[in-house]
Amino acid sequence: MIDLKYRLIIEATEDPNFFGFYSPDLQGFTGVGHSIEDCLYKAKWGIDEHIEVPKEHGLAIPSPNPNPTVLIQNERRLNPSPVKEKTIAYSKGLIDDYGTAPVSACSSKDNDSSL
Repeated sequence: MIDLKYRLIIEATEDPNFFGFYSPDLQGFTGVGHSIEDCLYKAKWGIDEHIEVPKEHGLAIPSPNPNPTVLIQNERRLNPSPVKEKTIAYSKGLIDDYGTAPVSACSSKDNDSSL
Protein backbone atom coordinates (compact mmCIF):
# COMPACT_ATOMS: atom_id res chain seq x y z
CA MET A 1 0.00 0.00 0.00
CA ILE A 2 1.23 3.49 -0.85
CA ASP A 3 0.92 5.68 2.22
CA LEU A 4 0.03 9.13 0.83
CA LYS A 5 -2.36 11.66 2.33
CA TYR A 6 -3.05 13.59 -0.89
CA ARG A 7 -3.46 12.87 -4.61
CA LEU A 8 -0.26 12.64 -6.62
CA ILE A 9 0.35 13.02 -10.34
CA ILE A 10 3.61 11.71 -11.79
CA GLU A 11 4.49 12.75 -15.32
CA ALA A 12 7.01 11.11 -17.62
CA THR A 13 9.15 13.74 -19.34
CA GLU A 14 10.88 13.69 -22.71
CA ASP A 15 14.09 12.91 -20.84
CA PRO A 16 13.84 9.24 -19.81
CA ASN A 17 15.97 9.94 -16.71
CA PHE A 18 13.45 12.30 -15.08
CA PHE A 19 9.84 12.29 -13.95
CA GLY A 20 8.01 15.29 -12.55
CA PHE A 21 5.38 15.09 -9.82
CA TYR A 22 2.87 17.33 -8.08
CA SER A 23 -0.20 17.17 -5.92
CA PRO A 24 -3.33 18.98 -7.12
CA ASP A 25 -4.45 18.99 -3.46
CA LEU A 26 -1.41 20.99 -2.26
CA GLN A 27 -0.73 24.29 -3.94
CA GLY A 28 2.94 24.70 -4.84
CA PHE A 29 3.96 21.12 -4.11
CA THR A 30 6.12 19.79 -6.95
CA GLY A 31 9.22 17.70 -7.37
CA VAL A 32 11.42 15.70 -9.70
CA GLY A 33 12.57 12.09 -9.45
CA HIS A 34 14.63 9.66 -11.50
CA SER A 35 11.96 6.94 -11.49
CA ILE A 36 8.34 6.43 -10.51
CA GLU A 37 9.49 4.81 -7.26
CA ASP A 38 11.80 7.77 -6.56
CA CYS A 39 8.88 10.17 -7.10
CA LEU A 40 6.68 8.19 -4.70
CA TYR A 41 9.39 8.20 -2.04
CA LYS A 42 10.16 11.92 -2.46
CA ALA A 43 6.45 12.80 -2.52
CA LYS A 44 5.70 10.88 0.68
CA TRP A 45 8.36 12.73 2.65
CA GLY A 46 8.02 15.97 0.73
CA ILE A 47 4.32 16.27 1.45
CA ASP A 48 4.99 15.97 5.18
CA GLU A 49 7.61 18.73 4.97
CA HIS A 50 5.40 20.85 2.70
CA ILE A 51 2.52 20.95 5.18
CA GLU A 52 4.78 21.39 8.23
CA VAL A 53 5.64 25.05 7.48
CA PRO A 54 2.05 26.35 7.27
CA LYS A 55 1.18 24.22 10.31
CA GLU A 56 3.97 25.91 12.32
CA HIS A 57 2.62 29.34 11.35
CA GLY A 58 -0.98 28.50 12.17
CA LEU A 59 -2.11 28.57 8.54
CA ALA A 60 -4.82 26.38 7.06
CA ILE A 61 -3.80 23.02 5.68
CA PRO A 62 -5.96 21.07 3.22
CA SER A 63 -7.67 18.08 4.78
CA PRO A 64 -6.10 14.77 3.84
CA ASN A 65 -7.82 13.00 0.99
CA PRO A 66 -9.64 9.91 2.34
CA ASN A 67 -8.96 8.04 -0.89
CA PRO A 68 -5.86 9.54 -2.52
CA THR A 69 -4.92 8.35 -5.98
CA VAL A 70 -1.64 8.21 -7.86
CA LEU A 71 -1.88 8.99 -11.56
CA ILE A 72 1.05 8.26 -13.87
CA GLN A 73 0.85 9.96 -17.24
CA ASN A 74 2.92 11.49 -20.00
CA GLU A 75 3.89 15.12 -19.56
CA ARG A 76 1.18 17.43 -20.87
CA ARG A 77 2.21 19.31 -23.97
CA LEU A 78 1.04 22.85 -24.35
CA ASN A 79 -0.58 23.90 -27.59
CA PRO A 80 1.59 26.29 -29.57
CA SER A 81 0.70 29.92 -29.08
CA PRO A 82 -1.24 31.50 -31.99
CA VAL A 83 1.12 34.48 -31.73
CA LYS A 84 4.14 32.20 -32.07
CA GLU A 85 2.53 30.45 -35.04
CA LYS A 86 1.97 33.80 -36.78
CA THR A 87 5.52 34.89 -36.01
CA ILE A 88 6.89 31.73 -37.61
CA ALA A 89 4.59 32.12 -40.64
CA TYR A 90 5.64 35.77 -41.02
CA SER A 91 9.35 34.94 -40.78
CA LYS A 92 8.91 32.29 -43.48
CA GLY A 93 7.07 34.75 -45.72
CA LEU A 94 3.83 32.77 -45.53
CA ILE A 95 1.86 35.80 -44.31
CA ASP A 96 2.35 39.55 -44.72
CA ASP A 97 2.23 42.43 -42.21
CA TYR A 98 -1.58 42.20 -42.15
CA GLY A 99 -1.67 38.50 -41.30
CA THR A 100 -2.86 37.45 -44.73
CA ALA A 101 -1.19 35.34 -47.36
CA PRO A 102 0.74 37.54 -49.79
CA VAL A 103 -0.51 37.66 -53.32
CA SER A 104 1.73 35.43 -55.37
CA ALA A 105 2.78 36.45 -58.78
CA CYS A 106 0.36 35.09 -61.31
CA SER A 107 1.94 33.11 -64.05
CA SER A 108 0.10 33.71 -67.25
CA LYS A 109 0.34 31.33 -70.10
CA ASP A 110 1.16 32.84 -73.38
CA ASN A 111 -1.95 32.97 -75.46
CA ASP A 112 -1.54 30.91 -78.53
CA SER A 113 -3.16 32.97 -81.25
CA SER A 114 -2.21 30.57 -84.00
CA LEU A 115 -5.54 28.83 -84.05
